[in-house]
Amino acid sequence: MMFWITLIAYEAVWFVSVIGAGRGLSWPALLAVALFAAWRLRVSTRRSVDVRLMGLAFALGLLFDGVAVRSGLLVYAAAWAAGFAPAWILALWLAFALTIVPLFGYLQGRPWLAVAFGAIGGPLAYLGAARGWQAVRFAPPAWHALLWLALGWGISLPLLTTLARRWSRGTAHPLLRSAP
Repeated sequence: MMFWITLIAYEAVWFVSVIGAGRGLSWPALLAVALFAAWRLRVSTRRSVDVRLMGLAFALGLLFDGVAVRSGLLVYAAAWAAGFAPAWILALWLAFALTIVPLFGYLQGRPWLAVAFGAIGGPLAYLGAARGWQAVRFAPPAWHALLWLALGWGISLPLLTTLARRWSRGTAHPLLRSAP
């Protein structure tokens, strides 16, 4: 049951975020993600793993979406500071991190499947945000941005699922372990 509740709640957060961004607003995403995060962290059985995944996802969002903004591949509605990914998309990265443990457990230990899902699902989510709510715009030719998103999500999803598995077992690489 928690799987379905988490999935529906995350999808609601995604819709609130992209609809708000399409109208030039970041605050709906920030509020929705804050509420989702408070709930997920309260009910989580792996809270420390979830918090670490949030930190990693935020860094990945800064990197991949930041490069897309600075290179001109993507133009976001409700933009933040010049050259940076907007607050609403970074908030979505945080919310997505909170779905790794409850929704993507089947990808833990299946990195090639995670690569495929990330490389396909990531760009599709951005396309939906672009076409449905004008929350993001692809610079022409759009396939450059889609390729970048496929690369970014093809790296991000397997990294997040692999580290979720390792951190859940307490066997993270020494450089990725938190200090004692």
